[in-house]
Amino acid sequence: MRKLLLFISLFLSLYSQTNSLLAVNLDRVNNTTKSNYKADKVDLSLRKQSFDRNWLFSLNDNQEAKSIKFDDASWRIVNLPHDWSIEGKIDAKNAMGNDGGYFPDGIGWYRKEFFIPKSVNDKEISLYFEGVYMNSELYVNGKLVGKHPYGYSSFIFDITSYIKAGEKNLVAVRVDNSQQKNCRWYSGSGIYRHVWLMSANSVHIPHWSTQITSPSVDKDNSSVKISSKVANDSKADKSLSCIFSLLRKGVKVAEAKSSLMIPANSAKEFTSLVEVKNPELWSPGNPALYDVKLEIIDEKGKVADTFTEIYGIKKIEYDSKSGLRLNGKSLKLNGGCAHHDNGILGAAAFDRAEVRRVELLKEAGFNAVRTSHNIPSEAFLYACDSLGLLVIDEAFDGWRDAKNKYDYSTIFDKWWKEDIESMVLRDRNHPSIFCWSIGNEVIERKKLEVVTTAHKLATHIRSLDGTRPVTSALASWDNDWEIYDPLAAEHDIVGYNYLIHKAESDHERVPSRVMMQTESYPKDAFSNWCMLTDHSYIVGDFVWTALDYLGESGIGRFYYDGESAGEHYQTNHFPYHGGYCGDIDILGWRKPISHYRQLLHCPDKKIYIAVKEPDGYFGKVRLTSWSVWPMWESWNWPGHEGKDIDVELYSHSPLVALYLNDKLIDKKSVDRSSEFKAVFTIPYQVGTLKAVGMDKAGNVIESTILKSAGKAASLRLTPDRSTIKGDGQDLSFITVEVVDKDGVIDPNAEIDITASIKGGTIQAIGNASLKDTIPYVGNSCKTWKGRAMIVVRADQRKGDISLTVNSELSKNNLVIKKR
Repeated sequence: MRKLLLFISLFLSLYSQTNSLLAVNLDRVNNTTKSNYKADKVDLSLRKQSFDRNWLFSLNDNQEAKSIKFDDASWRIVNLPHDWSIEGKIDAKNAMGNDGGYFPDGIGWYRKEFFIPKSVNDKEISLYFEGVYMNSELYVNGKLVGKHPYGYSSFIFDITSYIKAGEKNLVAVRVDNSQQKNCRWYSGSGIYRHVWLMSANSVHIPHWSTQITSPSVDKDNSSVKISSKVANDSKADKSLSCIFSLLRKGVKVAEAKSSLMIPANSAKEFTSLVEVKNPELWSPGNPALYDVKLEIIDEKGKVADTFTEIYGIKKIEYDSKSGLRLNGKSLKLNGGCAHHDNGILGAAAFDRAEVRRVELLKEAGFNAVRTSHNIPSEAFLYACDSLGLLVIDEAFDGWRDAKNKYDYSTIFDKWWKEDIESMVLRDRNHPSIFCWSIGNEVIERKKLEVVTTAHKLATHIRSLDGTRPVTSALASWDNDWEIYDPLAAEHDIVGYNYLIHKAESDHERVPSRVMMQTESYPKDAFSNWCMLTDHSYIVGDFVWTALDYLGESGIGRFYYDGESAGEHYQTNHFPYHGGYCGDIDILGWRKPISHYRQLLHCPDKKIYIAVKEPDGYFGKVRLTSWSVWPMWESWNWPGHEGKDIDVELYSHSPLVALYLNDKLIDKKSVDRSSEFKAVFTIPYQVGTLKAVGMDKAGNVIESTILKSAGKAASLRLTPDRSTIKGDGQDLSFITVEVVDKDGVIDPNAEIDITASIKGGTIQAIGNASLKDTIPYVGNSCKTWKGRAMIVVRADQRKGDISLTVNSELSKNNLVIKKR
């Protein structure tokens, strides 16, 4: 797997500020005061270096903060990526409202000092921001360098003319997320992705100017082509050599050399092609990666610049007769939509958190993800490359007509082209990306301009990358779906939101159309699988959503009589502050619907037991459009003894049997006609359920059990990784479970836990209940359904991390090793 980009993670120390920010003890984090601050020393020999460390931050709008002489002694030190909204109190009065999860917004300033060596040697110096939410302004030494409004696109500013060689320099960034509402989900606030300092010689490869493609792909012989711009900003003509190398696991498998003459103060395009015999082709099941290296050599034989990137050789084909093919093989997309937040960590794009999200998606059986409705982080895409997850890379939620007062519609005409280029030029070399999306459920869908806008966006994308299809998510809740045919024709693959039931009639009307359901209801898992399986022209289904997320509060919830009724878009449902429609909750626990969906799409998925919550047990159950009936991995229903309860078995075995306390309840056939599930209604009693899958002759193929938990006895701490890097950046996600004396989790336990730590930081703590408003930034929370999570970040000091978790049941210690 590619070594992921390094960064310094978010601190947890806070003091009282505006917009309901919390007060947190400063002794929880080291080096939080200005007296500990040290300016960075820039190494201009590096083409790209992290600029994440040692920023000063304040949540206010003092316009003098851009000045070199400004007194920032009271500001606190933060390390990027940083999301200030997640630090705040969830409050019904906050302007983000239900869309933003009731978190605080505001205007914040970041300041950072750095030294530039005297010997600049005609270097061109830039700052590259992967993502700032939103309306950012960059100042260097008190002067405005530029502005960037969109919070989800990456951007770079040349700061060469603003710096002072041999002196201390100041960069200041103003971030304005005060105009609410501007997003339909939780956005976070601040410099929430990485920042890099870029240094280039006068002869160099410009940022995002290199494209890698595979003109021919075959298992016996493939080709890899590199196209790149080479700039000569010197005053003399340059005769250069270009070396293009392709490596697999460190071994060079192909190389090409060529010459290039570039006049002074100009640039030229460079193209080279290599043949690869017996290539390893990239796919979700085999994410084989190559290293691509381009070296520019000057007349003296010195390397003027070098570009390196990972790449996967693959071929995407699609048509209505044969569907989607990857490397010549038919492929159906079991996809999920995903917003950009990392649950209790907020919007901050920690590399480890981004990798873990992809791991969770893969473990749940997904082979594709839609980055709804915005451009994702680079770390997320590199994880998709390395772990094998196909990606729909999506640019915007909307175009000119507003969904919220201050959303992208306010800047669309001025900025769409630059933001499209940011997405495509940045991401086009990622093998995981198979499709570009230009929008989602645009409001102006019945206006003539919608077709011309779609044409303009799609045409521009194809001019930047003609190797992938273009889509967008179309929707209509009227009876005139067919009027969108001209709009659909502007796409290579047409995205259907909740409308795949229109596919058969659409196919009769437009036989050449290739379709995928870009959003679907979780409850329709089986019917959507049938549509996908039975029709070649339907290539995928993307459920809304793969993961629970912050914001869009209350979508996917079930509720009980006496609680607020209706859909999330009809009224506010505070204290709900997130979406519960995911197959996976915000801690990473897979709901039963996740196991069922995986079984439909993955024939090797093993038998699974789910228990249906009895109606009236906690209250009369009411469902919403994106919800499913509450199902649990639980055989603990105190007070329900002797009363009927439904147990569902999901299996591909033709025959299944259910046992309760070793007594056979019944056997049932399972196949497509039963939707690959068997339902047993039995009187509840404490004990052990055992599910067995058999062949038609009755031979056991598979089995699993579900036990009742006894009295809660202690906590169990389970880290996702017991050894992490001691670099001040790496994370360990620790699951906290309430268990009985035999280690069986109590699925009803709700108890208080408090944590303390040495050798690291508690980055976040919380549970999966989206009605619990206990802050995620702190050291205590309640368990919910027997679980909670603590995210630990390493510091840079020697010695291991020691975590202590206290509860009324036990005191638990856990050691995470640092290396």
